[in-house]
Amino acid sequence: MNIKRRLIIMNFLQFFIWGAWLISIGNYLDGTLHFSGSQIGAVFSTLGIASLFMPALLGIVADKWLNAERVLGLCHLVGAILLFYASTITDPNTFFWVMLLNSMFYMPTIALNNTVSYIILENKGFNIVKDFPPIRVWGTIGFIAAMWIVDFFGWTPTANQLIFSSASALVLGIYAFTMPQCKPVKSKSDGSFLSMMGIDAFVLFKQRKMFIFFLFAMFLGGALQITNAFGSLFLKSFETTLPDSFGVKHSNLLLSISQISETLFILTIPFLLHKFGIKKVMLISIFAWVFRFGLFAIGDPGAGLWLLILSMIIYGMAFDFFNISGSLFVENEAPSNMRASAQGLFMFMTNGIGAMIGGYCSGLVVDYFTVNDIRDWTSIWLTFAAYALALGIIFPLVFKYKHDAAALENVKH
Repeated sequence: MNIKRRLIIMNFLQFFIWGAWLISIGNYLDGTLHFSGSQIGAVFSTLGIASLFMPALLGIVADKWLNAERVLGLCHLVGAILLFYASTITDPNTFFWVMLLNSMFYMPTIALNNTVSYIILENKGFNIVKDFPPIRVWGTIGFIAAMWIVDFFGWTPTANQLIFSSASALVLGIYAFTMPQCKPVKSKSDGSFLSMMGIDAFVLFKQRKMFIFFLFAMFLGGALQITNAFGSLFLKSFETTLPDSFGVKHSNLLLSISQISETLFILTIPFLLHKFGIKKVMLISIFAWVFRFGLFAIGDPGAGLWLLILSMIIYGMAFDFFNISGSLFVENEAPSNMRASAQGLFMFMTNGIGAMIGGYCSGLVVDYFTVNDIRDWTSIWLTFAAYALALGIIFPLVFKYKHDAAALENVKH
């Protein structure tokens, strides 16, 4: 089979696993298990807690000792077991710990999936910036497909979504072992503590532009899971006033427009990165988050449905221009002997520290604006929009970066 098709299958399954539960789990935890806003936020914070160390740690393993495709496969096999176990749990504390373990093995696979794709493309003589986005877009298609299946089968309020995700993880765990070998890069140690411990990527912090980039990656990471955690609950809050609306009956389908939008914006990344550079692309992403949250604040599944649809479309810009472009930027800036570690570090800052703080604080914000089980969603979304606006004002003032279009023509090491 053509290697690009094989990578498309891998990327499709990678995010199919996540799409099976990430958007709909809040509905299950709130409506069926009756978790509080803080308890739901805590479940989503597991993505951040795990990303504090696991992507970097397993990135080191892939850089130093074990083929990246094998690490990817092992992680998904363990995740399959944990997701199935999570489907049997109803206690908030136990559910938190099992999902934390699952996150510890799933979150590293996002960076590992990128690393495996980059290495294989490079070894086959492809240009990563031009050829990876059209492959990665199939990951988003996989995410959407899983969301639609869960919605159509009525699994949104049930544990079946976790069982479905578990089966998908098992398939990818096996498939990953059939991918071309992505062997660790053999390089001489410089004798430093960082080199001996395999955490060389942290030296990137010595560069001011990388330090600022990773710092804002952390701040933006706080926004990544907010609508994933509470978007479905927000739409569910209209059950009494707009019970027959499409957004209430099929919240997953409405929310999936966000991922459909991703598939379109991913394809613009090579052009935009080449034309404008990472600074302007990141700035577009930040202000897209402002509009994403702001439109949620003033929209509803009734007369305001068009505002929610517009927010879903903007999400593709907000997510891709930060997440995918950021990963490619790190790939371009990091030396070849620490490419997996550098991707792990990017995950550490975004889906680690950022998502952990975002998950915890967003839960507090939701509970703060909740009185007698009634949530003031307008104030909640405007709070998140104000946060993104502050980032958008500060970022261009402190991130000093000169765009070099020629350097992106060959993002290979």
